[in-house]
Amino acid sequence: MALQNKKIIKLSNSELSIQISLSGLSFCILNRETNTITFLKDICFPKKRNHFELLDTLKNEFDTEAVLNNSFSEVNVIHDNELATLVPKPLFSEDLLADYLKFNTKILKSDFITFDNIKINDSVTVYVPYININNFIYDKFGRFTYKHISTVLINAILKTDINFNVPKAYVHVSKEHFEIVIVQNKKLLLYNSFFYNTKEDFIYYILFCIEQLQLNPETINLIFLGNIDAYDDIYVITYKYIRLVFFGDREDEYKYALDAQPKNNHSNYSIISSF
Repeated sequence: MALQNKKIIKLSNSELSIQISLSGLSFCILNRETNTITFLKDICFPKKRNHFELLDTLKNEFDTEAVLNNSFSEVNVIHDNELATLVPKPLFSEDLLADYLKFNTKILKSDFITFDNIKINDSVTVYVPYININNFIYDKFGRFTYKHISTVLINAILKTDINFNVPKAYVHVSKEHFEIVIVQNKKLLLYNSFFYNTKEDFIYYILFCIEQLQLNPETINLIFLGNIDAYDDIYVITYKYIRLVFFGDREDEYKYALDAQPKNNHSNYSIISSF
């Protein structure tokens, strides 16, 4: 979805992407002329914040990080929350947005509900964005684009997924929550997101998803993306129950400035894939 106003935006060769969740913020700047990521920053909150605290933290970043106040040719916002569901395009109607969400998400009558078209698999993400964040970005930059994280992940994974016959579970890890995308033969079998407090919670949800699709934990490929490494407890317990565990790769062709290096090839997956 895109918001527009009559502000004249000075064009540049750089694009800004911002990922928003109640557990953290991420910022990334891409210079299109040089194909270089020039700025990359992650902020992980010690505890989940509410919408008002989230907005205050975002404003503070714009007050303290001068580079965020440059002119950008494009501004993208990724809403990372559980307030979303996936609908096959043939079954989708704009008049039924609240109906799609009410069975698996707590929504209020005052909530603004929107949707993203996912052309690669003919589906639609219906979701509730952080509207106070959108309003702030709108006031600051004028025209900008926003998407749900599921849209970004599904697009990126289906574009790059290979070895079609093997079922694969892509698990995108953030602090206290994760998204899971299961694919086979270039088709999406499942998308969902879960909160977890312990490593046992984490592996339970993954095994539950695999079981629901009647897949075999001995043969499925599980591919980790995002904020995780081989020393994390959640990695260790996953490897205990699933035989084939790997780390993914963003497969991008960007160059990276010295002070904008991702921690590894699978970190910052969603925000870098949003460009």
